[in-house]
Amino acid sequence: MDAGITLLFTLIFSAILFIIQRTERRRRLLVIIIFLIVAELLRWFVWSRGYHAEAWAALILALILNFGFWVLIGRYNPPGSSSDIQVIGMDD
Repeated sequence: MDAGITLLFTLIFSAILFIIQRTERRRRLLVIIIFLIVAELLRWFVWSRGYHAEAWAALILALILNFGFWVLIGRYNPPGSSSDIQVIGMDD
């Protein structure tokens, strides 16, 4: 098993899961659909290069890392909505 490929896949999978996790609820379906397309491209790359074991290990590691982030930080700090954003210095 190639550690460099596993690390790369872990970073990619973690980023995908993190962005989905931190997206506001109204936009979550759109983000999931976009990342399903990215996941399909990754699946094609894994199957064409034969990195099956690395991809599974990276996916499991990414799930563990994102679950840990959710337990420690995400559960207590849910993502806000875009209507709550205030721009400092605007007169409105």
